[in-house]
Amino acid sequence: MAETETALLDNPVAGRPTLILRSPDFHSITEVVAEPVERKTPIGWWLVFLPSLALLSLLGVAVSWLFWEGIGIWGLNVPVGWAWDITNFVFWVGIGHAGTLISAILFLFRQKWRTSINRAAEAMTIFAVMCALTFPGIHVGRVWVAYWMFPLPNQMGMWPNFRSPLLWDVFAVSIYGTVSFLFWYVGLLPDLATMRDRATTSTRKFVYGIFALGWRGSMRQWHHYETAYLILAALATPLVLSVHSIVSMDFAVSVLPGWHATIFPPYFVAGAIFSGFAMVLTLMVICRRVFHLEHIITLRHFDFMAKIMLVTGTMVGYAYGTEFFTAWYSGNPYETFAFLNRAGGPYAWAYWIMVTCNVISPQIFWSQRARTSIPVLFVVSIVINIGMWFERFVIIVTSLHRDFLPSSWGYYSPTIWEVLTLLGSFGLFFTMFCLFVRFLPMVATAEVKTVLPQADPHFHAGPEREVVAHHSHPVVPAMPAAAGGPVRRRFALPFLARLPEGPHYGFLAEFATPADLYHACERVRDAGYTRWDAHSPFPVHGVAGAMGLRRSPLPWIVLVMALAGGALGFVLQWWVHTSAYPLVISGKPYFSWPAFIPVTFELAVLLGALGAVFGMLGLNRLPMHHHPLFRSTQFNRVTDDAFFISIESWDPQFHPSSTGKLLESLGARSVELLES
Repeated sequence: MAETETALLDNPVAGRPTLILRSPDFHSITEVVAEPVERKTPIGWWLVFLPSLALLSLLGVAVSWLFWEGIGIWGLNVPVGWAWDITNFVFWVGIGHAGTLISAILFLFRQKWRTSINRAAEAMTIFAVMCALTFPGIHVGRVWVAYWMFPLPNQMGMWPNFRSPLLWDVFAVSIYGTVSFLFWYVGLLPDLATMRDRATTSTRKFVYGIFALGWRGSMRQWHHYETAYLILAALATPLVLSVHSIVSMDFAVSVLPGWHATIFPPYFVAGAIFSGFAMVLTLMVICRRVFHLEHIITLRHFDFMAKIMLVTGTMVGYAYGTEFFTAWYSGNPYETFAFLNRAGGPYAWAYWIMVTCNVISPQIFWSQRARTSIPVLFVVSIVINIGMWFERFVIIVTSLHRDFLPSSWGYYSPTIWEVLTLLGSFGLFFTMFCLFVRFLPMVATAEVKTVLPQADPHFHAGPEREVVAHHSHPVVPAMPAAAGGPVRRRFALPFLARLPEGPHYGFLAEFATPADLYHACERVRDAGYTRWDAHSPFPVHGVAGAMGLRRSPLPWIVLVMALAGGALGFVLQWWVHTSAYPLVISGKPYFSWPAFIPVTFELAVLLGALGAVFGMLGLNRLPMHHHPLFRSTQFNRVTDDAFFISIESWDPQFHPSSTGKLLESLGARSVELLES
């Protein structure tokens, strides 16, 4: 990234030039990321979207027939009461793990390489959870009376059993999907503002503007935004570990040989990360090639992802071996038979497909050449996901089809309706992902810009590393003060956002680099101004300190909300089982508080995440779709490559002459007096 260089190449698919990034600066990154959204829909997109839509229609047909005829159209039998429905559910939940892992855990560990792939991974998480929730939603039988299972109202006398891992699952997966969506949307806010400011039609500007909530790239907004993003990452990290652990408890708390194993929670989590990264890799290989993102999604990113798959694949292989060891070491003949039956029984073909795909195929990633070979990465990532589907199938079906009574042994075979439902779930996933890459930036533009050298306010470009400024503007002389009385304060909804009332809003000054902005903020602060702000395309670290901003109160808001959520969850479960509907279940006492912990934790995370998001919006006075700064044509570039300082006219130090001269003396490229 030593030089700033871009090139235009012909794109035969779209029939128009395509911007190829050779060595990035702020503006060129915006161009490359926005280009797939802004250009005419390419033929290649239709070639993927239409088959996906066709598969989605198959899902509609299969589910409609299921509702009409009932679960009997599936191949379920005695003793195999669970098969493809739960296999597909666990498979899709596992796929969704990589997005939160990349976004949250790697963010907490300050792994900068995540910035090029986290947006697509987060979107993949949301779509995978949508697919996952489809299966428990349709396999309950009479779906139209599913409301009977809700705690309130209790007109049917069917209180949910909060001591059951099946109900923990409902809370875990639904809350995981909700928090993942909040995390994704918060990260998307600055890029929605970028698309709003680049929009060339009124419709696109309106739609992107509505969802951008009036984001202005204000440093005060970035200050609360970064705090909210960090808190969401901290909340999502234990959540991503708990979700698949709770999913595994659906099996682990049973007394069925092959399921009753304490290794399941870490084993399931490792497998989820393994399959999730494989799906991210599959999608990123395609998007990188189709949308010319080679210099943003690099071979270095693929190398890191391949290493993670190698590690997690080895962990999964270790878990396979541990299962056999514990079955032998336990001396339990039923447990030993269950695992020998997996490897040598009627479903041995599925078991050895699983081992080949999940244990043997990732070993190729010991070679760096394989980790950086696009064809190898693409093929192995698909093979891994095939193997991970078979893993869930083997765990569920082989443990059920031969239970304690040989007289009830059976062999499960799927029907055409189960096959169509699985294919339809892939149609739902790829349809949503196609819509995502078509209408939203698939790369977190603001986050990618923060890792560039020139994003550092202390970066000094030498003669061989000169940063070229785009769209230079002349300095606009300060306008004289308008006649009238003193400026008054007024309040503007929402969140009682205060704006000046008078002939002018204030001054807007543009600066060329983050370093210029940083030093200008120090001077404005030292001059005694209090009603002012800095604006940038990304959070310039150090500027908040240069402005003298205090720590955000957002952590306290989140703490109160999380404690309230945990208390609400615990009291609800206590009230249900000890007062409203006491039942003796499996000989357990009414107040079985250890069983209340999963739901208590999930609700604490949910309300904490809601507190982080809505607290951030409240502190930032968003949404505010109308603001005087938006009247400046230069200010549109605040989400691209421009840096600004705005000083409001009702600041006690404000004067139309002296304030304008101060901004000019700071090296501003332009100074503009804005109407109120």
